[in-house]
Order: sequence, then structure tokens, then C-alpha cells
Amino acid sequence: MTKRNVLIAGLLLTLYSLSVVGVYVTFTSKVPGANDFYPRWRGAQLFWQEGVDPYSQTATEAIQRGLYGRLATSEEDQVLFVYPFYTVFLLRPLVGITYPWVQAIWLVTIQFSLILAIILTLKLLAWPMSPWLLALTLLWGVIFYNSTRTIILGQFAGLIYLWLVGCLLALKMERDILAGVLLTLTTIKPQMSFLLVPALLIWAVGQRRWRFVGSAAGTTAVLVAFSFLLLPTWLTSFVEQVVYYPAYTITGSPLWVITGYYFSWMGKPVEYLLIAALLLCLLWQWRQLPNLPPTADHFLFIIGLTLIITNVIIVRTATTNYIIMYIPLFLVLRTVSQRVKHGTLWVALFYGGSIVFTWALFLVTIQGDLEHPVTYLPLPLLLLLAMAAGHRLWRHPVSTPTANQYG
Repeated sequence: MTKRNVLIAGLLLTLYSLSVVGVYVTFTSKVPGANDFYPRWRGAQLFWQEGVDPYSQTATEAIQRGLYGRLATSEEDQVLFVYPFYTVFLLRPLVGITYPWVQAIWLVTIQFSLILAIILTLKLLAWPMSPWLLALTLLWGVIFYNSTRTIILGQFAGLIYLWLVGCLLALKMERDILAGVLLTLTTIKPQMSFLLVPALLIWAVGQRRWRFVGSAAGTTAVLVAFSFLLLPTWLTSFVEQVVYYPAYTITGSPLWVITGYYFSWMGKPVEYLLIAALLLCLLWQWRQLPNLPPTADHFLFIIGLTLIITNVIIVRTATTNYIIMYIPLFLVLRTVSQRVKHGTLWVALFYGGSIVFTWALFLVTIQGDLEHPVTYLPLPLLLLLAMAAGHRLWRHPVSTPTANQYG
């Protein structure tokens, strides 16, 4: 490691530490939060410190009392652990710390993860930016509605996005073992990567990237084996909580918002028909994956389409999960910047307009402390239209500079 890299690492560590202290002093020491993170942390703490099954009723009641100060009513979020058991391995370093400090550490970690993930996305897309546009992009990446909500709630989605784009970049750089490990880590929140995993495995088999396949399989085997060793019943308990999850959540997928909320006369048959149509479209695209190098825009287009359809069809999603769609979004924005006159200015205007629109939509439609279903529609549907309209462009991409402006 060079002196320059050591200096940069030291500065980042200092900035991270100061940020944690600042968030603790100004926020988390006074106001408990990160409600999407707390059930996982508390479940892990109960397991490591008291040997309590995080899926058990005992754990659930302890989590509810920690969040609500009482047991949850049937109309409220039941705040189950509802994550794969190997999540407790990730949270092990935090279980001995008081929650206000844990919350500060986690919120800053998610914020840093988002910033790093966006930098890696730009590197993945080979999109060098001027310093002013890069600064604006990173600012957008923090205060855009879906990003800010991810940070405030302490959503694992921030880490999933980082691991996901890190996996794609590692494949591009032929670091297949690292890519396999990162792909497996994304399964901590499987609803965000359940289509990406088979897509990349299909690609890897076609490309004969056996080290990637072996790394993903081996990492999964280790995590699952240790999970069964520590809690033999975890898989059935996890599945039971996943199946029960829709019973206490309100908003479904964007397709459900259309067919079950706004046009309820369509009902489940139309929703299932649309899901089938999108999956068939995706399978048709996947057939091309084995012949595409990971540096090709066509490869990135198919992966981006996979991430969009993931969020469109899943039974239950969240606007925080949408941040993985920043990969296809930046693919579209890069194309605009390269092919449209004054493209860079249009990208900057998009940043400002999208921030105002998404936050205004949320504030105007909010119902109590719940998002309105309409907030689930703009990003995935507009992106899906953009990808469909411009799919030919990524078959014959324009040349891009090779200079690396991101270190």
C-alpha cells in the first residue's frame, strides 16, 4: 500500500469516526430510530448474549417492547427478525454496544456505503465526470428520497447496493473470488438479488468463470453450514416468517399498486399475467448473457433490466430497495450525457428535479407515518420505459474515456 493510499484511508477513517460521534451527539443519543435495523440488531444481540432463537416468540416480543415500549397490536408492523440467520454474523461486533451508539455507527455506515456504491457504479459504467458533476452526483446520492429514507431507517439496502455493484465491478476486473463472496452477501436481503443471482450464474457458466461460481457456492455453503450448526431450525423458521410477512405489510409491488390498488378490477389474474410477461421478457434477454463480456454495455443493460424487474414483480418491496436501480439509472444518465446536446446540463437538471419531485410526492401523499402507494411507481416504471425505448443504444455504445477519475 502506497503512502498516498494510507493517507486517504486515514482521512476516511477520521471522517467516519467524526461522523459517528457527530450523529450520536446531535441525534441518536436523543432520538431512537433506524426502525428497520433494530429488529435485526436486537435479534442478533439476543442470540449472541442469551442464546435466544431470533425467530422465536420470545425474541419477537423483546423486539416489539424495544421499539414500541409494549407488544405490537395486530394492525402494526410485527417487526419480526425475518432475515437469513447468517445476518447475525455481520452484526456480531455490534451486539455489546448500547443502541444509541450502534444506531450512530450503522447510520453513518449506510451513508458511506451509498456514497462508495455510487462511486463504484460510475467506475463500473466507465463514466468519468468533471469534479463539479461528481460532487453533485454524490450529493444527489445522499439526499434523493430513496437514499435518505434508506439512511434514516438504517436499511440493509445500502449495504446490498454496495455489495451488488462491487460484485459487478469485481467481475469486470476479473476478481472472481471477491465477486462470488460479494454476490453471496447480497442474499442477506434476498428480495433484492433473487433474480440477479441466477442471471450472473447463467453468465458465468457461459463464460466459464468457474472461480466465480465456486466462490459464490463455497461462501454460501460456509454461511449456511455455520447457520445450521448454531441454529438447526433456522431455515424453517426463516421461511415461516417470510410467508407471514405479507400479512402485516400494506403495500405490495408496483404491479400490485396498479392492479390491486388503483385498478382493483384487474385483480390477481392481471397481476400474475404481467409478472409472467416480464419474466418471459427477462428470460429472453438472459439468453444473450453467456456471450457478453462484463465490460459490454449490453451486459449492463440486461443486468439493469434484471434489477428493475426484481423490484417490479416481487410480492413485497420497499422504496429503500429501489437504490439498486441506480445502476440502470446511471446507465441511462450516462447515455444522455454522451448523446444529447448539453447532456451534462440535462443530467444536473435531472438531479435537482428528481429530488424536488420525489420529496414533494412523499410529503403531499403521506398517510400518517406511512408512504402512499403512489410513491412506489415513478422510479421503476419510468426506468422500465427508458430501458425499453433505448435498448438499441446499448448494443452499439459510444466510446468512453478510459481515464480513471475515481482512484
